[in-house]
Amino acid sequence: MSKKDTCDVFCYDEEKVNRIRNDIEQTNITAAAKLLKAIADENRAKITYALCQEQELCVCDIANIIGVSVANASHHLRTLHKEGLVSFRKEGKLAFYSLSNSHIKQIMMLALANRQEMSEYV
Repeated sequence: MSKKDTCDVFCYDEEKVNRIRNDIEQTNITAAAKLLKAIADENRAKITYALCQEQELCVCDIANIIGVSVANASHHLRTLHKEGLVSFRKEGKLAFYSLSNSHIKQIMMLALANRQEMSEYV
C-alpha cells in the first residue's frame, strides 16, 4: 500500500484556519518572503555566509571569496542591500559591506544547521 501525501476527504478546522489566516494577514509575510528569496540565490547565500564569518568585507574580497567578477559581486550586493540584508560604507575608493543586523546571521546559521541535521537523517 502506497503512502498518500494528501487527505482522502476534504474537511478543515474552521476556527484554526480563520485564526491562522488572520495572523498571516496581520504579519508582513511578503517582507519575510523577499528576505528569504534574496538569500535563496547561491551567490548571495555565499556572500551572506562570508559576512557571517567576517564583520566587514570589501567588494573585491567578496568577489574573490565567491569566485566572481567585482561587477557580479556588486550586483548581488546591491540586491542584498535593497532588501535590507547588508549595509555598506565607503572608505576612499573602497566599498565595505556588513550584515545589517544579527538576525541575518541567525537565519543563515539556522539554515545551515537545519541542512546538517537533515543530512544526518538521510
